[in-house]
Amino acid sequence: MTPPRLAPLLEQFSFACERLSGRLAGPVMDSGDGAETRTGPLTDEEYLWEPVPDCWSVRRRSEGPGPRAASLAGAGDWGRDAAPYPHPWPPPFTTVAWRLSHLSELLFVAADHTIGTRTLTRDDYAISGNAAEALAAFDTAAAAWRAALEAADEAALDTKGHCAYPHGSYDEEPFIEVVWWVNQEVLHHGAEIALLRDLYRARRG
Repeated sequence: MTPPRLAPLLEQFSFACERLSGRLAGPVMDSGDGAETRTGPLTDEEYLWEPVPDCWSVRRRSEGPGPRAASLAGAGDWGRDAAPYPHPWPPPFTTVAWRLSHLSELLFVAADHTIGTRTLTRDDYAISGNAAEALAAFDTAAAAWRAALEAADEAALDTKGHCAYPHGSYDEEPFIEVVWWVNQEVLHHGAEIALLRDLYRARRG
């Protein structure tokens, strides 16, 4: 049984993920007011679209990192622009590809550090070089994190280190606060991605 404190956060997470997946995959998009707008699935061109100069994105590893990036994070033939702390300032503008990759990696690796092997890092996470693979990866990552939430009991919610995600202070926070923060990641990155879809569509008139 889902602990009462966790239930609304789990519901919020599921809703946010379903809404983001719907805005990315089409064929219709719910704007939030019950009105549906027809939209096609995210294309490779849109996935990698750089609306301003010097964006951070995902790139073929053979091409090396983009402007102001020091490395390409992740595993596979593609990587995500990255730099060690302190990060570049002002922050680089990031593409749909960068934001979706970051979000999927967070969910998948955090799930592993909650109910999995507790060994994965962001450099173990395979970066998707095209839109279709990225959408499937997000759905897989969201399902993994949802499983971690569904496995939590009341004691786990107050346990520091129940999620030991290695990038950040997750292992120093009670799990209920980690759950809240991850929801905010989905909500705000989901909103950013949705806005980029709107801008991409508007540029074509």
